[in-house]
Amino acid sequence: MTGLWRRVSRERQLWLLSVPMIIWVLTFAYYPMYGLIIAFENYVPGQPILGNWVGLDNFIRFFMEPDFGLIMRNTLGISLLNLLVGFPAPIVLALLLNEARNRMFKKTIQSLSYIPYFISWVVVANILFTLLGSDGIVNELLLKLGLIDQPTQFLAEGKYFWTILVSSNVWKDVGFNSIIYLSAMAGIDKELYEAGKVDGLGRFGLIRHITLPGIRSTAVLLFILSIGSILNAGFEQQLLIGSPVTRDYYEVIDTYVYRFGVQLGNYSYGAAVGLMKSLIGVCLVVIANRLSKRYLESSIF
Repeated sequence: MTGLWRRVSRERQLWLLSVPMIIWVLTFAYYPMYGLIIAFENYVPGQPILGNWVGLDNFIRFFMEPDFGLIMRNTLGISLLNLLVGFPAPIVLALLLNEARNRMFKKTIQSLSYIPYFISWVVVANILFTLLGSDGIVNELLLKLGLIDQPTQFLAEGKYFWTILVSSNVWKDVGFNSIIYLSAMAGIDKELYEAGKVDGLGRFGLIRHITLPGIRSTAVLLFILSIGSILNAGFEQQLLIGSPVTRDYYEVIDTYVYRFGVQLGNYSYGAAVGLMKSLIGVCLVVIANRLSKRYLESSIF
């Protein structure tokens, strides 16, 4: 303990600079966790928060819901597709940009690719309606090419919803996420590339034997965090793009909690489902971290 205080005293300037952020985290990240106790009771707004305890009834209720299977199918299906397509996409983009020799071209493509990250889902939803509506640009193009006889209701048919949603997520996030990998590539020793060229490695050889191993730890870190977010299949995009006719394809845990927990006033039930999702996410992170540490010799902690 004495050694800890000695270290704090030696680094007191850094701790003083950190005090505002520590206060912010304690106030807005940890103090609100006190409200999680309503997940174990039947909370009624206006009454004391420590009231009618129901134990695990709210958790059990979620598993007994008729829509439980539908919700989990959509949540896991959308999340796995996002992971399958969205995880390697920024790596591929970063590799392509890293191989670009024209500096102006590289900066232009990089800037254009991460601009969608800063566009709100409200704007993205309007773009999708403009492109994929019955009188949208895509339908007009397909009709002129003779590929279809009548407009296709892309946003009103559930079989297209997952593809549209995952494509939108990738388009929106791929450029911004690629910055992380580009930063990791910038830290690779240039002498390794020179040595690789001397050994006769071409571009693909340099990527395979130098670039990819150089960003492996970064990729593993982001993959572990992605595994922990497997139950976060989206919220705003489902509510904005989805419609009653596509509910069987867009209803995920977050939209379900919003409808039953917020709109219908079942705050305890909504808190229980949200807490359960967070606990599962933590468990998945721990498991993925241990597997990565054992088999890949790389982990978060």
